Amino acid sequence: MATIGHFTRTGDEFKGSITTLSVQAKNVRFVPETASSSDKAPSHRIVVGDAEIGAAWMNPAKGDNRPSYSVKLDDPSFTAPVYALLVEPEDGRFDLIWSRQSKRRGD
Repeated sequence: MATIGHFTRTGDEFKGSITTLSVQAKNVRFVPETASSSDKAPSHRIVVGDAEIGAAWMNPAKGDNRPSYSVKLDDPSFTAPVYALLVEPEDGRFDLIWSRQSKRRGD
């Protein structure tokens, strides 16, 4: 697992940055999705400037009642989408945590 981003929450929106060896994105925003009525639709769209780079889905609350979000980032420069988890390890700060998907049998 690797922390690739740090965010703060303002209302229903998250603002922060994503940094990896090949990506340095500042002013990244998780913007609430209000246009969809589907229960499978993402809860947030992830944008940098005018470009949408991904989506996030709120996970059901667990024992500590802190929210977490499943995140999918994608960009034409990526060889494959990046999957991560936005979690609140400390009050008021959220970390974007990435871990490599394990290969399935037969892949």
